[in-house]
Amino acid sequence: MINVSKTFLPDRAEYNNYLKKIWDSNWLTNNGSLLIDLENRLSNKLGSKNLLCVNNGTMALQLAIKALDLKNEVITTPFSYVATVSSLVWQNCEPVFCDIDSETLNIDHRKIETLITSKTTAILATHVYGNPCEVEGIDSIAKKYNLKVIYDAAHCFDVKYKNESILNFGDISAISFHSTKIFHSIEGGALITNSHDHAYRIKQLRNFGHKGYEEFDGIGINGKQSEFHAAMGHCVLDNFSEIINGRKRAFLYYDDKLAWEFIKKPTYNKNANNNYSYYPIILSGESETLELKAILESNKIFPRRYFYPSLTSLHYLDNQQACPISDIISKSVLCLPLFHDITQEELDKVIFIINNFFKG
Repeated sequence: MINVSKTFLPDRAEYNNYLKKIWDSNWLTNNGSLLIDLENRLSNKLGSKNLLCVNNGTMALQLAIKALDLKNEVITTPFSYVATVSSLVWQNCEPVFCDIDSETLNIDHRKIETLITSKTTAILATHVYGNPCEVEGIDSIAKKYNLKVIYDAAHCFDVKYKNESILNFGDISAISFHSTKIFHSIEGGALITNSHDHAYRIKQLRNFGHKGYEEFDGIGINGKQSEFHAAMGHCVLDNFSEIINGRKRAFLYYDDKLAWEFIKKPTYNKNANNNYSYYPIILSGESETLELKAILESNKIFPRRYFYPSLTSLHYLDNQQACPISDIISKSVLCLPLFHDITQEELDKVIFIINNFFKG
């Protein structure tokens, strides 16, 4: 069986070395030393000023929305994971969908301005598959209309744009450390901001509003990450070069061997590096997508329709503007198996079935 992803797990001895520190300290959560050290390591690696770990990527989005005190309408993308939009609704904001660019699959910044009203407070954009949005265009619009900007950067670990971490753009970036991501801590996430005021606010929000042991600075929630999750994060970071090299090998092999006269892939930002987080292919439409998916699955290969469906179809959202490009793309994308130790034999099997599907 070849799944779309496979979680990297370190040698047990490596993890046990970090666990010993937990047993020695008897400090399991509440901003222990492993978590503090992990935040420092990640901040240094990613080139971010303020990086704050939380217990999952959805919590990171919700805390970002809360920290910026967003209300009313927030312009966002319909081509993302459901957490992008559900986080807005959860925080009593009204998502306003802006269609995507058919080449990059990111929110089309050229269409944002037409959706701005007196109720618009922010833009929440997703860097799809780790491919950076047009951040300068979005920033220009945000400044013109005095809007906040949050980036759902769940796929963007170690992505740089013009030699700077893509996580440093916007007011806050939210990133996921879920076990399916290229860097993970089993469950986890982080918020990145250039603003020390935002960072202070997030620190209070993720820890019940605590300001010291006996004082509270407003309402908060439990968004902390445990020492056990931080321990896994350290292990994965220790092995990160191996993870990336394995994924890059597979990514480039797909590039070289797939039948590109029949399929296409997103246009990646030429000013950014690829972190090899996903391998999406775009087919001619839903019927072809479903047919190929069924053939792959019959051969015990399990790609994923990621992202499907377009978020415009969510039943709890009313009166949404049509987003025809997102609707088409969501029905036409398959993400192929991509993980650090996928074998040559497995890659050849996937590629043979896909190419044979088109060429007969």
